[in-house]
Amino acid sequence: MNNSLVDYYRCPERYARFAVKTPYPDESGYFRFGESAICYGKCNGARPTAAPVETLHDASFDTGVKDGNLFLPFDLNEVSDNLRYELYANPGLGGDSGLQSAVNRAYYFVRPVLPISVRKHLQKIHLNGWNEMPFPHWPVDRSVDKLHQQILLLSLNAQKVARIPFIWFWPNGTTSAAIITHDVETARGKDFCTTLMDIDDSFGMKASFQVVPERRYKVTPQFLDSITSRGFEIGVQDLNHDGHLYRNKREFMSRAAKINSYGRQWGAEGFRAAVLYRRQEWFDALDFSYDMSVPNVAHLDPQRGGCCTVMPYFLGKLLELPVTTTQDYSLLHILKHYSIDLWKRQIELIMESHGLLSFIVHPDYISGHREQETYKDLLRHLVRLRNENKIWISTPKEVDKWWRQRANLTLVEKDGGWQIEGVGKERASLAYASEKEGCLELTIEPSIAESATAKR
Repeated sequence: MNNSLVDYYRCPERYARFAVKTPYPDESGYFRFGESAICYGKCNGARPTAAPVETLHDASFDTGVKDGNLFLPFDLNEVSDNLRYELYANPGLGGDSGLQSAVNRAYYFVRPVLPISVRKHLQKIHLNGWNEMPFPHWPVDRSVDKLHQQILLLSLNAQKVARIPFIWFWPNGTTSAAIITHDVETARGKDFCTTLMDIDDSFGMKASFQVVPERRYKVTPQFLDSITSRGFEIGVQDLNHDGHLYRNKREFMSRAAKINSYGRQWGAEGFRAAVLYRRQEWFDALDFSYDMSVPNVAHLDPQRGGCCTVMPYFLGKLLELPVTTTQDYSLLHILKHYSIDLWKRQIELIMESHGLLSFIVHPDYISGHREQETYKDLLRHLVRLRNENKIWISTPKEVDKWWRQRANLTLVEKDGGWQIEGVGKERASLAYASEKEGCLELTIEPSIAESATAKR
């Protein structure tokens, strides 16, 4: 019952003592927990609503405490998974039912021959009203993160303790982490990769290039080596980028076998589906260490939904590194913003919850001078944050490695204090959660990270 909170914070299990109120309802729907955490699932008490646009019942008023145990009107694991797996978007199936529509299949059948002007017009029709969608919350949805914050705060009060120890989210006490990823969609984008690596290197950054194995362009060992020899990473992007990867289970399994084979040939540990299409309940067929196909908020994507968290999370053996910021194509060609104001706002919100700043920048779309200057402005901003020791700029592979190490670290009580044990403990920081003026305050242990303090 309490795994979700323990996994999120890596705190001792004794501080996550929950029970679910009974009787337990059969019907799932939307409700909220506190002011800003939107939930989806079964909830004891008032009946959940069918849509997030209605007035939502606040389930935080239905909690109770007895003998140090916190009684919740819902299953925290279930609600967290419903959001992160996007089960709210199409209950029982996961993902967006529009993915299977005949219109969508027809569009991707003719897409390669459509002029860009026609494609943009069709995209405009699809996106009509996107900014009026109430859920997930634009421009960043932190429902999963805020839910866990509220539960941890209630656990503090239920057990009448001043603070709860946990293992800090990122190595060396950094507030957040950041990764840059480059999806190579066309031969033109492939030809621009060298220039893009030069730009990244000029700011002291390394990124991951997601390469399409078949049909789009010729993938040679020399091309892959030109990336990895410079310290950049390679990821597999779909199979042929035709938009049909998740058309049906049989087709997916056939393509997944080929995708896995390319991953082994290339030594690639990460995967991303074309157009961020996804069915998370099928991900166990992907033989990779991590995936990067799930957006935090998908209002501007063909498949709507969003995982509602800014943190990595496990999908069985696979680690999901969610796309937490707006893609460059959406920013530049749909919203027509040539400033980084939206990205900066998203960065601010993500860092408030100490999450992962994940960016997709396509070599296909930033070859122009104006687009390059916008991207360079983003890199300058990230460098400033890095120099202030606020973020850890790394690569997807290194973030995956760290998050797996953190998941296996444990807190051991010794000599009246707490110590972190396990592989990677020298990079980990002991932290404490406490209450301040009714809010959760997270503080990194001074003896480990020189009094770095983070507040939510």
